[in-house]
Amino acid sequence: MGMNGVAYYRGLPIGRRIHVTGNSCSGKSTLANQLAAALEVPRVELDALNWQPGWVSLADTEPEELECRMTVATHGEAWVVSGSYMGFSRKVFWPRVETVVWLDLPRYRLIWRVLIRSWKRWRSKELLWGTNYERFWPNLKVWNREDSLIWWIITQQRRKQQRMHALMGDPAWNHITFIRLGSAAEIDAFGREVGLSND
Repeated sequence: MGMNGVAYYRGLPIGRRIHVTGNSCSGKSTLANQLAAALEVPRVELDALNWQPGWVSLADTEPEELECRMTVATHGEAWVVSGSYMGFSRKVFWPRVETVVWLDLPRYRLIWRVLIRSWKRWRSKELLWGTNYERFWPNLKVWNREDSLIWWIITQQRRKQQRMHALMGDPAWNHITFIRLGSAAEIDAFGREVGLSND
């Protein structure tokens, strides 16, 4: 962390309006929490804005409400957002975002993380967004696109990568600094350089 609470990566400031995105289980929430704490700014979790009791998704049922919630949550001058919801993100806060940190981990590592995280949450009955609890066994049903995060990772990884590369080359987003981190080691190195705490 540099002077006046400004974080730098490779000699350039990363700003105070940051979006941490990536596939499921890439570590978005963890990194966003650390960035928000280091910069002393609010952290906005898009999943918390989207998921309603019973695993009802506002993105599917009430997209206008989700857009409104995201607008309110990112109205300030400083924040760190975690999550994807790329169509909403580009419309609502990308015009003001300064840095997008893209966690682009290998597919095999994401699948392993899904299994470990889902098992731990299911066993501990960890309360998630709304009144929802983790569903471990449906994640194993890779033939069921509605319930399985493993299916999502396997089938959507390449599409997400292609989309992000296209966005990084789009002149509409020239004001954004894009940072791609492709491994756990690169994420750790990024954290050390910008002065994040592992607590």
